[in-house]
Amino acid sequence: MADTTNVLTVEHPILPQLTQRRSPRAYTSQPVSAEVLQQLFTAAGSAASCFGEQPWRFVVGSQETSPEAYQKILGTLAEFNQAWVKKAPVLALSLAKKTFSHDGNPNAWGRHDVGQAVATLAIQGAELGVQIHQMAGFSPEAARAAFQVPDEYEVVSVFTIGYPGNVEALPEALQQRELAPRTRKPLGEIMFEGGWPRPEGERYDQAPV
Repeated sequence: MADTTNVLTVEHPILPQLTQRRSPRAYTSQPVSAEVLQQLFTAAGSAASCFGEQPWRFVVGSQETSPEAYQKILGTLAEFNQAWVKKAPVLALSLAKKTFSHDGNPNAWGRHDVGQAVATLAIQGAELGVQIHQMAGFSPEAARAAFQVPDEYEVVSVFTIGYPGNVEALPEALQQRELAPRTRKPLGEIMFEGGWPRPEGERYDQAPV
């Protein structure tokens, strides 16, 4: 069942899953089944990547089935995030392979491709009524040590996986964040057809006085 809390209002029609995708901090205690997790990460694996490298890797910790891994990931988070994340039934680390497998050269687009994979996972989640919240507030070094991640992989981010819960269970400050109107920049500020925009009336044939 789709999550229809705080649906994004957009200028032009897009897939409903894109408007329903959000980053909640309130979760129910409902476990995320193995079947749903497999669907989510299969979706992630379907994403595009440079040379088809598929540089993404994921370490998953479930409170129900892999609590030790869950606690390890939780322990890498900043204190602010730990406070609300504990309610999420699943935590995951995203990682990027630093080199191309076919020639061993550095893959400068690995993080980009991991982002594409997680975005695809998030949209699949919205279709299934599951939401994720991606976080930069964690220690990559702690994550590397906790899971003995090889040097050839970069730890990119941490994200929750779970079913959205009652916002009122959060501290008041977080409730306000959860329910604040979701907005996006107008299309005119992010899409520049024909070239980079120039300020109106700007002159390049005269030196500034």
